[in-house]
Amino acid sequence: MITSKRLAAALCGLLVTLTGGLFPAVARADAEPAEKQTPKVELVLDVSGSMRARDIDGQSRMAAAKQAFNEVLDAVPAEVNLGIRTLGANYPGKDRKEGCKDTKQLYPVGPLDRTEAKTAVATLTPTGWTPIGPALLGAADDLEGGDATRRIVLITDGEDTCAPLDPCEVAREIAAKGIHLTIDTLGLVPDAKTRAQLICIAEATGGTYTSVQHTDELSDRVGQLVDRAAEPTLTPVATQGADRCEKAPLLEPGLYTDREAFAEHRWYRVDVLPGQELRASVSIAADRAVNPDYGVLLRASTLPGREIVRGEAAGDGRTDVISTGLRYPKPESDDADADSDKPAAETVCLRVSNSFSAPASVKTTPGLPVELSIAVVDGPDEAGDAAFFGLGRGWWLLVVLVLAGFAAGLLWGWLSRWRVSVWRTN
Repeated sequence: MITSKRLAAALCGLLVTLTGGLFPAVARADAEPAEKQTPKVELVLDVSGSMRARDIDGQSRMAAAKQAFNEVLDAVPAEVNLGIRTLGANYPGKDRKEGCKDTKQLYPVGPLDRTEAKTAVATLTPTGWTPIGPALLGAADDLEGGDATRRIVLITDGEDTCAPLDPCEVAREIAAKGIHLTIDTLGLVPDAKTRAQLICIAEATGGTYTSVQHTDELSDRVGQLVDRAAEPTLTPVATQGADRCEKAPLLEPGLYTDREAFAEHRWYRVDVLPGQELRASVSIAADRAVNPDYGVLLRASTLPGREIVRGEAAGDGRTDVISTGLRYPKPESDDADADSDKPAAETVCLRVSNSFSAPASVKTTPGLPVELSIAVVDGPDEAGDAAFFGLGRGWWLLVVLVLAGFAAGLLWGWLSRWRVSVWRTN
């Protein structure tokens, strides 16, 4: 006998099957494996006078940092080039101008000699000022060259003392260069101002912030960040969108970074052959305070301006990242030139738009970080393939949803009448 539970389960199964066919998982595009360059990491250590404070496991902050560094240096993966830079380690005087120049590379970025690096760290004594901004600029210079993953790990116990060179603005400028340099920050027993500044620095480059109260927390976290640099990752390529499609950069499949001003449109181009499918997604990071109510639009169109498909997302609260995507299958051409060895590609224009705005007190330059992912894969073999639905053919999706809703309504109405008749019989 058909029970109400069984019928309800069948109905749910039907709806799941229909919606599952409409929204297939996005597959990753096949790509040629690129030769991996050796990742680079620079540890930037605060050696200012405040590092004398004895509030980490009964020892000074400097002693805790040295112990953590020794443990980390013993465990650095062979495939990582590591360097060490200090800030506030050499100038003991009260001249602010001189104190704010006090940053120096203690150990060059390269293959690690553990004994030499440990010896260099052992000589450090808490001394001077806290020029975080200059130290970050110096570390970025230390990591220049090549396309390898780059990571700065900043360890400090206080906020920068060398404003107006705001280290948060410095981090944004570094990120705007598009060199895929991530800054992770660790605060030793931080106060509220230090915590806020270190969070801002990390968020500007897609890094992380960690509050540290104990020596083992410091060594564990620094070790994790160094290990993370050794993991194989897809390195984004810096690009620059244009104000119209005709001038836009032509992008191959891959991952790209850019900067987009508040409420700006930027254009990019992708070539798609008949029978291929374009899959694109974009993420925009709110790396500073923004007003509520914002959105991002990724729109694909032809060169003459006819819209093909779009993806959009919106929000109305605090956000770190907002993302959207689209898929477009280029149909096989029925009138292709039989004498042509290679079918003509269609140029698809991708427009990235955002509706972010900022409070009057927030700087709007440089623009917001944009990450654009492009994949071009073989498209579905048949027009009826599930991947076809919703990809610039919105009316197909509407028809299917209407039919599914109609069928569900009929089933649910029949179920209700059946249950009433059973109740009356009993």
